[in-house]
Amino acid sequence: MEIVKLALRNLARQKKRTFLLGSAIAFGILIVTIINGFAGAFVVNVTENFANLTAGHIFVEGVEKSASGRDIDIIRDDRALIEASEEAGIPAKYVTKRSGFQGTLIYEGRTAQLGITGVDFAHETFLPERLVFKSGSIEGMGDGQGIIISEPIAKRLGVEAGDRMLVQLKTYTGQQNVGEFAVAGITYDAGIFGNMSGYANKAYVNELLSLEPEDYQTLGLYLPSLAGLDGYGAKFYDAVKAKAQVFDKSSNEDSNPVRAMMKQAKTESWVGIKYRVFTLNDMLSQVQQIVSVLETSSLVILIVLFVIIMVGITNTFRIIMYERIREIGTMRSIGMQRGEVRNLFLYEALFLAVGGAIAGMLLSFLVMAGLSLINFGLDSPLFIILKNGHLTFKVEPIRAIANFLIVSLLTIVAAFFPARNAARLDPAVALRTVK
Repeated sequence: MEIVKLALRNLARQKKRTFLLGSAIAFGILIVTIINGFAGAFVVNVTENFANLTAGHIFVEGVEKSASGRDIDIIRDDRALIEASEEAGIPAKYVTKRSGFQGTLIYEGRTAQLGITGVDFAHETFLPERLVFKSGSIEGMGDGQGIIISEPIAKRLGVEAGDRMLVQLKTYTGQQNVGEFAVAGITYDAGIFGNMSGYANKAYVNELLSLEPEDYQTLGLYLPSLAGLDGYGAKFYDAVKAKAQVFDKSSNEDSNPVRAMMKQAKTESWVGIKYRVFTLNDMLSQVQQIVSVLETSSLVILIVLFVIIMVGITNTFRIIMYERIREIGTMRSIGMQRGEVRNLFLYEALFLAVGGAIAGMLLSFLVMAGLSLINFGLDSPLFIILKNGHLTFKVEPIRAIANFLIVSLLTIVAAFFPARNAARLDPAVALRTVK
């Protein structure tokens, strides 16, 4: 305890030096903690926002082989799927049934490629709550041929709410077809996703695709939360597999399970409808890779920063050793052992690391709290990584503890060699040394 008290006293004696070194450590922790916090919330926000866009957390797509060998996306009779959902105990908040196609919108000589999703607006009451209109409104979808598109698509075509335009597409069997849409509403720019999809009435989309009114292409199960998503997905997959033909999710053909199942459809043959069962996590496997990159980058940044800081700590402790050389000689002459002298310096380094790390974490939480107060709006192109228009941060305790331990270890290593040199000083020589 006397060594600990002495270490704290020495840090207090050199307030300016302690503050500067502590600030350097705090800055490193601040940057890394903010990156970790952003990465931690990134997956959650992207997954939740994607769930709202795609209307589900667990999905089923049906694939049928035509006589010519063409893959046809269709679900004709979903009783087995609904029964499998009940048997697997899926706590579905919403069950959505959608159809869709990739079409070419045409207006006064201008064209735009767009994925158009057929939605049953009478049942998907949560979707209108997620759409932020620049012009028009959801009421415009009362027109059976209504369509909702994003601002970038509207600008590309030069259309306004109320305008009518043509759409060119292929039916579910691959035949060319033409239809007409009335622009019911234009939403704010939603970034890359606004250029990927528009919303139309499912009944009219089915008509354009030549599907029967009760047929559709994608079943979505919307869960109350992300908790247990993979577990529910696995149970549902097993339940469907027991009742119908399903594509193998365990295939190693591709790192993305959904893409792997699509490849299987190209090479396999079957009779009837075969189902792809997957979760939002399967769809967004690349998002996990992005997070892994962010976390690896934060670790690299932490190490690089502290390698630089370690040089400063090592040089500072060398200076401290020379400044205290007669003090060290005095302590050694009254009985302090070499190990105690070394530990004195190491305790100072440890307390410096602990204080800087705590200060850095507290500052990072303040910065993250401040950033989370900024309202970017639901119409922001960044909406996919936001939660209700706000940045959010989630720092995993294990990650914070790991950063703390790394910082403490690196700081002690930086101070070790000066501390060892101080412990090796000959007491008589140290007392005769003139600073």
